[in-house]
Amino acid sequence: MRKEHDFLGELEVPDDVYYGVQTLRAIENFKITGQRVDSDFVQAMAKVKKATVLANLSTGRMPEKIGKALIQAADEIIEGKLLDQFPVDPIQGGAGTSFNMNMNEVLCNRALELTGEAKGRYDIISPNNHGNMAQSTNDTFPTAIKVCLNHKGKNLIKSLNRLVDELEKKGEEYKDIVKMGRTHLQDAVPITLGQEMNSYASSIRRGIERIQHALDTIHYVNMGGTAVGTGLNAEPQYIINVAKSLSEVTGETYKTADNMIDATNNTDGFADVSSALKNTALVIIKMCNDFRMMASGPRCGYYELKLPMRQPGSSIMPGKVNPVIAEVLNQTCYQVIGNDLAVTLGVENGQFELNVMEPVMAFNMFNSIKYLTNAIDGFVDKLLLKLEPNKEQCQMWIDRSVGIVTALLPHVGYENSAMMAKEAYNTGRPIREVVLEKGLLTKEEIDKILAPAAMTTPGIAGKD
Repeated sequence: MRKEHDFLGELEVPDDVYYGVQTLRAIENFKITGQRVDSDFVQAMAKVKKATVLANLSTGRMPEKIGKALIQAADEIIEGKLLDQFPVDPIQGGAGTSFNMNMNEVLCNRALELTGEAKGRYDIISPNNHGNMAQSTNDTFPTAIKVCLNHKGKNLIKSLNRLVDELEKKGEEYKDIVKMGRTHLQDAVPITLGQEMNSYASSIRRGIERIQHALDTIHYVNMGGTAVGTGLNAEPQYIINVAKSLSEVTGETYKTADNMIDATNNTDGFADVSSALKNTALVIIKMCNDFRMMASGPRCGYYELKLPMRQPGSSIMPGKVNPVIAEVLNQTCYQVIGNDLAVTLGVENGQFELNVMEPVMAFNMFNSIKYLTNAIDGFVDKLLLKLEPNKEQCQMWIDRSVGIVTALLPHVGYENSAMMAKEAYNTGRPIREVVLEKGLLTKEEIDKILAPAAMTTPGIAGKD
């Protein structure tokens, strides 16, 4: 054990760990989720810290020997090392101070080790004086959230684009499979299964655009604003250099916010990101519901789609198989919607020069992106790639439907169409048979009007 102290007193710290006294206090104070801070967030914070060291070296404020050791320590974390040294709960009081100091302690203790010194020798390399030089939790924490969101967002967008690509492939593959369209859960007019697949792709592509736009807006950071955005204890040149250094470290362009006080006390950019995730989840839910209903049956439902069989569906009913992959994506989206509410409440709960609720915002946004990415990948791999259409069932519903009478309306008028629809409903006879019996159209005219391509494209079916 080694002894470390802060202004509240002294604690014993296991000598084999790189975190210190302030991390121990956080472990004791915040036993909320039973989880640790997201590893991507740890690496994002390490990138922010590396950028601060580079900026402080450029102004001459950071001693070169200490700066080089801190950079090496940060690089190790960025590479995925020492991730077990961040045990603090992701939901914590203090606006993220516990996580910021956890990072500062790990960086400094590792830097001490690299320079041949013992852990805990904060008189040589200090978490506050060196690890936190020209910084505050109030600028490093939200900046690290933005770096992490952009990293995770790339993975989500990659998964969403893959989903869109596979839906568009199905759109092309199913372009000639005509089925009944439905409104109000009632028969409407025909549509192709391919058109439905392309409509899902279109809605999700719109979600991708929303998410990308929201992520683009969070490339403005308040680094150098320190405690309240005024820049106290940060040199003007540091403020200029730190955004440049962050851009170099991350490979993305980050710029200093025009008004760092605003950027320190407002978090509406996070509401934009969370809302984009929620809105995308909404269209995914609608798609999953359609898949589940089109696959319903197989004997007593629509059964227009055959989903891959992934597991037995019942502990009591032999042979039953459920649409579990669509169901789990639905539930994931519900969680994203719930997470958005937590983010919304956090965003509106800032006071004066700081929003202290950023930890819960970060926790929920990171989870939303992670959950969506995993569930979408599962949907593509375990459902969409092996999806099969039931062409015969689709055609059967077309043949039995009265909804196709709508295509006859321009040719025989609304009154006649309504009369034939009523008779078809009451007798159970096909529309074609009723129309021929009434002598309103010839067989050739009916075949032309009710041709699949004619009924599923713009214009008046059967009219040259």
